[in-house]
Amino acid sequence: MATSAQYASVPKIGAATLTTADTSLTAPTTVGTVVTAGSSGTRIDYIEIQGVANTVSGLLNLFVFDGTTYHLWQQVPILPVTVSTTVPAYTAMLSSNGNANFMPLVLPSGHSLRATTSVAQTGIKVIGLGGDF
Repeated sequence: MATSAQYASVPKIGAATLTTADTSLTAPTTVGTVVTAGSSGTRIDYIEIQGVANTVSGLLNLFVFDGTTYHLWQQVPILPVTVSTTVPAYTAMLSSNGNANFMPLVLPSGHSLRATTSVAQTGIKVIGLGGDF
């Protein structure tokens, strides 16, 4: 165990755009890699889920992938939104400020945060922000 506090010191951002449905909660095959941990691990403090066009009802599945196995971590409902000049696209946010019961997410070296959508979408972008240790 470390004798002094460890802080994320190198900013990190990653993103994936999802369009194809994958309903598996144990072994998905159509996944987007959002963030891959650095050599000393990575802390993710903020995840934004953003529709890039119209969305339909479904789920965004977030997994921690250890290099071999997918571990379902969180599910976020995607709401149907028809985008227009007066209606903004769907968006959801997970953060260590608003979701203290499961954020921040700390990924060890060799792990990654990955995502799937349960229903085909025109486009869902998943963005992870944090830092490497």
